[in-house]
Amino acid sequence: MFERTPMIAGNWKMNLRPAEAVKLIETISLGTGDVEGVDILVAPPFTHLGIVRQAIGNSGIFLAGQNMHWEASGAYTGEISGRMLQDATCTHVILGHSERRELFKETDEMVNLKVKAASFLGLIPIVCVGETLAQREAGHTFDVLKEQLNQSLENFRLDQRMPTSTILAYEPVWAIGTGLTATPDEAQDVHHFIREWVETVFNSGTATQVRILYGGSVKPGNVSDLMSQPDIDGALVGGASLKGDSFVDIIRFQG
Repeated sequence: MFERTPMIAGNWKMNLRPAEAVKLIETISLGTGDVEGVDILVAPPFTHLGIVRQAIGNSGIFLAGQNMHWEASGAYTGEISGRMLQDATCTHVILGHSERRELFKETDEMVNLKVKAASFLGLIPIVCVGETLAQREAGHTFDVLKEQLNQSLENFRLDQRMPTSTILAYEPVWAIGTGLTATPDEAQDVHHFIREWVETVFNSGTATQVRILYGGSVKPGNVSDLMSQPDIDGALVGGASLKGDSFVDIIRFQG
């Protein structure tokens, strides 16, 4: 049976000053030096990528951008291209985060263009999907996720191939930054649905290998229960990733 390597990813969002970012990386590195079999990733603000890369050194922590434009260059004031992320030594990029979708009106079509551009460059996309509280209460969770997956990964569907390095992230919008968390069983049900979607649209081999992360108020106190579920392959952590000790505790989860 194929064993998927767990990933614990920290999305720092628009937080931390440069010195705080360096101190956080030092805390993570020192606290996880003996950890094996878990991929660790951080996504700092764009302005901190250089100093965080230096702080990471040879620790093996992966570096990601929080977003990117689908064009390689041009008159797009305030945007960052995939090649710029590569120049900053990023290996991954978060795309379609619920805050980008809600606050900045990013559509599935825009996310699809970004995923295509990232994959073309060799950046590994972490593609986020998730439903709102109203959608969940109306019983539309799976319909919403299917639409987001179909449209956000349309180019992969047209090619009939999704790179197995692609990472999907389920973030229930109602649980992000609210302190609410899907129960392990609820999260597992959705992750299983996503994996079945991958198998149906692509093939069983891809479904077996693609990692699906959970994002939604992950903390040291709930990470082990979440990670014990068969289709949950890691966590996309927000607030708790800004505190070195708590992020280290999450990385050191007992599966």
